[in-house]
Amino acid sequence: MKLTIQKLYDELYDNLGPQGWWPAEDKIEIIIGAILVQNTNWRNVELSLAQLREATQFDPEQILNLSEAALQTLIRPSGFYKNKGRAIISVLEWLQQHQYDFKAIDKMYTRELRNELLKLRGIGFETADVLLVYVFERVVFIADTYTRRLFTALGVPSKDYMDLYNKVTLPEDFTALHAQEFHGLLDEFGKLYMTSKGVKGQTFLDEYFVL
Repeated sequence: MKLTIQKLYDELYDNLGPQGWWPAEDKIEIIIGAILVQNTNWRNVELSLAQLREATQFDPEQILNLSEAALQTLIRPSGFYKNKGRAIISVLEWLQQHQYDFKAIDKMYTRELRNELLKLRGIGFETADVLLVYVFERVVFIADTYTRRLFTALGVPSKDYMDLYNKVTLPEDFTALHAQEFHGLLDEFGKLYMTSKGVKGQTFLDEYFVL
């Protein structure tokens, strides 16, 4: 790759500005949003979140007290509502076992916490890492689809999520805020300039592309 991770971050930040991602008022909302956004766009997620907010105020106990059918109806706009409903319940029941004590959970080492999250139904690598970055404020690289497309154009191809995840090391002085912003910037660039076939149009990163 022709530029460092820090240089990539700086180029993205200077050209796109702060993204302020993840848009949510509390950790429960972030968790649910991270599950709902799987295989859909954020506009659909917002519809589901609005309905869930009105019905439960994102109180985890209220959500757990919903019937499976009621929860699925509320999150239907996000698609795959049966699987996503089960994933939401799985994560909330896990949090319930920890008395919703995020400070206590935060005492786990990042690798241990990631493994715990990956054991939960419906939580894959990307969602686990999103939760680590935005809920538990860990410095973790999120190798989602947009990011893999960009890194391929930059000369770092990958065969899947974990392949790129293992190839990228974030700078030692990166904070959780940097990790959060980096993911937001990478996704914003992807939405603007990347397709499944590669880069579309001219971009401010063109000089670094190898394809």
